Amino acid sequence: MASFITPVAAPPANIAAPLAPPAATQAQLRKSAEDFEATTLSELLEPMFDTVDMTSSPFGGGAAENSWKPLLVQEMSKAIAAKGGLGLAGPVYDTLLRMQEQAQAKLEGAKR
Repeated sequence: MASFITPVAAPPANIAAPLAPPAATQAQLRKSAEDFEATTLSELLEPMFDTVDMTSSPFGGGAAENSWKPLLVQEMSKAIAAKGGLGLAGPVYDTLLRMQEQAQAKLEGAKR
């Protein structure tokens, strides 16, 4: 994920200002928003899977099943988020875009 750190004050004249990090593209911001939604969904789904008794399942539970369960939850969360999920990705994307625009405006204002 791209860094959104901007300088607080202009550097002294004898020190060269660092180059601003390249702005994240809209596709990168959209992916970050979708990843955030998938992580949120994963946190919501995990307790549900923890309460399911797998000892009577065809695979019989056990240590191997317990080690693969988090991966299953993670992939299910990604699939749900890719199909629209809870609708969190849209507002998160809008906020990330607005924050990036504000940071760029401040950076450009500091250059003047």
